[in-house]
Amino acid sequence: MPQAHAQTPAPDRPRAPAATPMAFVQAVCAAYARAQRSPEAALQAAQIAPEAANAGVGYTTADAFERLCGHAMRELNDEALGWFSRRLPWGSYGMLARASLSAPTLGVALKRWCRHHGLLTSDITLAVQVQGDTASIVWTEHQAPGGDGSLREFCCVSVLRNIHGLACWFVDSRIPLRGASFAFAAPPHAQAYAVLFDGPTRFDAEQTAIRFDARYLDLPIKRDEAAMNQMLQRALPLQVRPYRRDRLLVQRVRQLLQTQPQHTRNADALAALLHLSARSLHRQLKEEGATLQALKDEVRRDRALTLLQRSDKPLKQVAEAAGFQNEKSFVRAFRGWTGMTPGAWRARSCAPASPQASRSPST
Repeated sequence: MPQAHAQTPAPDRPRAPAATPMAFVQAVCAAYARAQRSPEAALQAAQIAPEAANAGVGYTTADAFERLCGHAMRELNDEALGWFSRRLPWGSYGMLARASLSAPTLGVALKRWCRHHGLLTSDITLAVQVQGDTASIVWTEHQAPGGDGSLREFCCVSVLRNIHGLACWFVDSRIPLRGASFAFAAPPHAQAYAVLFDGPTRFDAEQTAIRFDARYLDLPIKRDEAAMNQMLQRALPLQVRPYRRDRLLVQRVRQLLQTQPQHTRNADALAALLHLSARSLHRQLKEEGATLQALKDEVRRDRALTLLQRSDKPLKQVAEAAGFQNEKSFVRAFRGWTGMTPGAWRARSCAPASPQASRSPST
């Protein structure tokens, strides 16, 4: 895979399970075969048994695969590992990252990266597209990766994970995917895609792309030249490591609470919609200076006030629409927000202004 543009894991993070398909290891070995060279040294550096690589069955760890790719890309001087009709010499993807660093926002940086990628190879085209509130990085293939399409999966996964990892690094934020689609059949190791790409994955699709919330495109670039130099010195093959921090998490939680009150009544249900565990959700909100309860209260209060003022729904229906399990808990919470009962607040807010109050002062 291309060199890393991802966050280095925290020292206390437990070792990741073996989740990288050995089929990708086999693809790296195929790059050596096309160059008429032996992958023995690269496999030894990654501590991967040659017989396991030849079989192409099962999984290896991300760390082992990073060592394998790093060795292979340097030894073969090709960061594309045989995907394209011309080699991408070592440092090519670093050059793309550096050329995008001066962009004011992530959206500009990604468009620049995609445009410049076309200068390295014309075999594929990458483009940033926005439709509604969803942004996509779309892959268009002009020549089959590997010449015969045998490296299509390895190439697609590698390039899309590269740009996704760089995007996360640029804005110093986790960018959760809404989904990924691939214009090829599901491989035998399709279950690994749950780790490779968060969000639902679809195969045999009309379009190869990854999708995410378009609001991330407006985030400013957080990295500078010094950070870029440090990142490129590591020169690790790409393995996108989930960022713990999501700079739009508070907005995303608030939006889900607003639009799906019936499906976000507890932390487990809400976390599932965000593809997180409840524990991770609470931790990440705390890192952003927020709590789930405070966000719930804010959204419920705003919804309740709006319904009380703009509708004549009974209190029981207002309570349900605001996400409360019963009217009693709603009244108790409402007193805490306003110091009044919902009925009293509605009567006061909907009462017509008195003639005296509405009369213009005499001159």
